[in-house]
Amino acid sequence: MKAMFLVLILLLTTPGFTADLLPVETKTIDIYRRAVPSTVNVSNIKLAKNFYYGEVEIPQGQGSGWVWDAEGHIVTNFHVVQGGNNFVVTFYNDPKQYHAKLVGTAPDKDIAVLKLEEKPAKLSPITIGNSKNLLVGQYSFAIGSPFGLDYTLTTGVISALGRKIDGIGGVKINDMIQTDAAINMGNSGGPLLDSSGSIIGMNTVIFSTSGSSAGLGFAVPVDTIKQIVPQLITHGKVIRPGLGIGIVPDSMKSRLTGKTKGLIISYIDDKGSAAKAGLKGMTQDQYGRVYIGDIILAVAGKEVNSLDDIYQILETKKVGDQVDVKYQREGKTLTTKITLQAISSQ
Repeated sequence: MKAMFLVLILLLTTPGFTADLLPVETKTIDIYRRAVPSTVNVSNIKLAKNFYYGEVEIPQGQGSGWVWDAEGHIVTNFHVVQGGNNFVVTFYNDPKQYHAKLVGTAPDKDIAVLKLEEKPAKLSPITIGNSKNLLVGQYSFAIGSPFGLDYTLTTGVISALGRKIDGIGGVKINDMIQTDAAINMGNSGGPLLDSSGSIIGMNTVIFSTSGSSAGLGFAVPVDTIKQIVPQLITHGKVIRPGLGIGIVPDSMKSRLTGKTKGLIISYIDDKGSAAKAGLKGMTQDQYGRVYIGDIILAVAGKEVNSLDDIYQILETKKVGDQVDVKYQREGKTLTTKITLQAISSQ
């Protein structure tokens, strides 16, 4: 009896003993312990020249990220690394600072990849999950460094799926995951996990009138990340299908034509698919007068009136696909077929 009593005392005083914790608590603790070694802090530093001190480091910002693979690739948000040319990555319970170089970015998806110049003794790639079968109501777990508070865990549920959020460059990011797990400044680039501890998204943006969490956080789905990151690692950029044209910005279109419908072609890639199909862009005479060329009305049977419209249509296609393009030239409506060519995102 005395021996059993001593064993009970030892159990109750042993660090980490969880007899009084609920199953959901032990599960959450396990998720955090397994994912936190794969989560990093990312500091964005710009090198600038100073008259008195020469080259100096100017902090641009800070965010979060996570380990993609054993080669030392780190995934984070584009807006975390934007404007910087020197990056420092730190790991949980590791006081050392690891310098990283920028491998590639996909601004329109708010994704960036860094690579460590020196790796820690142990590198733990995160467990990659899936986002296509997520359900509203299932648990979600966010890890990051809000307001510089390192490796903070917040929990919640998936509040909605398939959200469209304004990205960079006038196009929307599709299929964003909405969560009420608290996300604040500094969480950007950190992982959003499911109850198995697998990453299902990357925390990216909040909707808030105060700048703090209001229970409306959004994450780039991991299925999108899985398409983009390998391209950034291999090519340093994203290769996607395009027509081989430039489009007049939406803000200028109405000033040039007085219309909101269609897309004005600003220029044509001379060796591209649109040129081979006979499309024409804007021209200018010796007096500086500008002449409108072709105006695209529809692509693949869908009306296009903004840059985002054509971007979302082409995003579903592959290089080499043929699409019908309806366009207007000198008041006449014409149709042609164009084979989509490879274009880079940068």
